[in-house]
Amino acid sequence: MKKNNSNGICFIFSGPSGVGKSSLLQNFITKNILKNIFLSVSYTTRLKRNMEINNVHYNFVSENIFKNMIKKEKFLEYAKVFNNYYGTSLYEINKNINLGLDIFLDIDYKGACQIKKKIRFSTSIFVIPPSKNELIRRLKFRNQDNKKIIYNRMKSFDTEIKYYKNYDYLIINDNFENTLKNIKSIVIAERLKVFYNKKKYFDLIKNFIKK
Repeated sequence: MKKNNSNGICFIFSGPSGVGKSSLLQNFITKNILKNIFLSVSYTTRLKRNMEINNVHYNFVSENIFKNMIKKEKFLEYAKVFNNYYGTSLYEINKNINLGLDIFLDIDYKGACQIKKKIRFSTSIFVIPPSKNELIRRLKFRNQDNKKIIYNRMKSFDTEIKYYKNYDYLIINDNFENTLKNIKSIVIAERLKVFYNKKKYFDLIKNFIKK
């Protein structure tokens, strides 16, 4: 693929477990709502769930492999969440951004903090549920976790929700289709910023301001 005149945008996508982040991003990408968008596939040490596909939902690796990747500085960010490691490939992010692709990272607030320090002009989006009761309902409905894990996820909710103010955008996922439209609006707005267009339209603007 030919490199574009401008770099892609890094979108950080966070929110409490069960709020619908993965489903939103998978739909946003597969429905091809906007062009030139890449979904980062994180590495994780957790066990693969029945409906998940390796290298599509996550890159599933052993803890030994993950720790070896940490030593070799292969991750842009990584964190341990609910006794499992999660990490974002440094190579994949740099490659796609340099190709001019916008990239979405589905990461928690700890990973988001690391990314914002390393990619200064990243754009962050925080997704919240319409209520706590609705979040509990969704966690139970997806039938992926036992009662203890659901309890732990709800316990972490009280900590995670406090970090919403560190993000650029806040979305309430009370209607799936409307939330997809809101994500699209954010991407379009960010793509129009001068920072991402000054290189792309440099020659055109130069002709406008000739003396």
